[in-house]
Amino acid sequence: MITQNDIARLTGADVYGTDGDKIGSVGQVYLDAQSGDPEWVTVKTGLFGTKETFVPLRDASANGDRVTVAYGKDQVKDAPRVDADGPLTNDQENELYTFYGVSATSSNGYQNRDDTGYAGGENAMTRSEERLVTDTRTEQAGKARLRKYVVTEQQQVTVPVEHEEVRLEREPITDANTGDAYDGPEISEAEHEVTLHAERPVVDTEAVPVERVRLGKETVRDEQTVSGEVRKEQIEFDGPEAGRGRR
Repeated sequence: MITQNDIARLTGADVYGTDGDKIGSVGQVYLDAQSGDPEWVTVKTGLFGTKETFVPLRDASANGDRVTVAYGKDQVKDAPRVDADGPLTNDQENELYTFYGVSATSSNGYQNRDDTGYAGGENAMTRSEERLVTDTRTEQAGKARLRKYVVTEQQQVTVPVEHEEVRLEREPITDANTGDAYDGPEISEAEHEVTLHAERPVVDTEAVPVERVRLGKETVRDEQTVSGEVRKEQIEFDGPEAGRGRR
């Protein structure tokens, strides 16, 4: 159960639904006029927290800077649109109670509290101010693809080759070859032929796999600075000893 002791940590806390999804963050806290306990919170949703939706705090729990309400994210998104610019009227309360299926505990007198002041009695006023609330959205930033194509290039390799060369050999006549020397006519014409061989390099190609290439993705975290205009209320004191400054 959320009580007055939890008010200070409610403002700005993240709001989660029963489905575990984050709904948004607390904008304002509305108190029960009789008990002073928190009864409603407005939850800022949308890209820059520009929407505020009322959600009952009945059966809600607070843990650190996280508030878990008793409703799902989709139900809160469909809640009636009620401006969070002042106390709730009876009609607005009844419309919200009916939507959330909650029985009313009080008929009127809701007060609100923001992150700069406390809604007290007749002698106090609430000073509110806007703050920048950021969020991110994922957009397509580009595409990457793998494309394979063929290029032709010149390569040189050295190939060892052999060839035959003719060599003239002279052999003196000895007792060992005299018989061969006198074999045949004494004087005649003759011709002897030798076939020479040589190796020639032959070039061919073969396809062999050399590597595998694939596309992968990784998330890189960075920071970007954004700016926007915010409004804030100032309170002036006008009376005896005036001029003590603004707040």
